Amino acid sequence: MRFAEKVRNALCRLMYGRNGVDQLNLCLIWLMIALNLAGAFTGGAAGAIVSVAGTAVTVWILFRVFSRNLPRRRGENAVFVSRVWYPVSSFVRRMTTRLHDREHRYFTCPDCRTVCRVPRGKGRIVITCPKCRREIRAKS
Repeated sequence: MRFAEKVRNALCRLMYGRNGVDQLNLCLIWLMIALNLAGAFTGGAAGAIVSVAGTAVTVWILFRVFSRNLPRRRGENAVFVSRVWYPVSSFVRRMTTRLHDREHRYFTCPDCRTVCRVPRGKGRIVITCPKCRREIRAKS
């Protein structure tokens, strides 16, 4: 066996039955990087406090990665995914789709906040909201 295969097998044995990296840990890693960078650029007592917070987040990440209490860690991740990950990722996906869609304009109904999509280049049009039937006058 080569050295790299031995190291890989040792890491696999070490991580067997442990939590590993999930969505919550990924966000915590980004938070740790941001806190450590902010602590490096901030001087004095504020920089020290931010650096200590970055170290605390690092310890929390390591605790979650190597934890063998899988039901508890999966529960934490499920709460995070349902309350933060999916709403943020779906919002980003919608905004990206809108920004890249060059063939349509998007209008939001002022009453019910429903998003209406209409083709571009049709001039001044009257849009009827499909939910509340309010008319919106706009230029596509």
